[in-house]
Amino acid sequence: MKRFCQTLQLVANSEMVEQYLEAHRHVWPEIIAGQREVGILSMQIFRHDRQLFMIMDTVDDFDFQRDMQRLSKLPRQAEWEAYVAQFQGCQASATSAEKWQLMEKIFDSDN
Repeated sequence: MKRFCQTLQLVANSEMVEQYLEAHRHVWPEIIAGQREVGILSMQIFRHDRQLFMIMDTVDDFDFQRDMQRLSKLPRQAEWEAYVAQFQGCQASATSAEKWQLMEKIFDSDN
């Protein structure tokens, strides 16, 4: 299994932040299905104020660039990305990889 961690800051508008949270309480089924199809085993998003932190666990042969590109082409994915872009303060055409910044692991208590 591979793990990717990413961060993103939401817009400075508490009503829009609440709408973003509400959208994630009801993620479209096609979005979850698409994640599974490209090898994303699980995805979790945590929040502190406007700062988001995503943990994405994937299959061993997951290639971030290749498989995120595949994901972007699946049904409703572009629509979802355009919808949530308003809360993320970016263009509706921005890809997930353009919005979410990959983080570098700097500590692991198991190693």
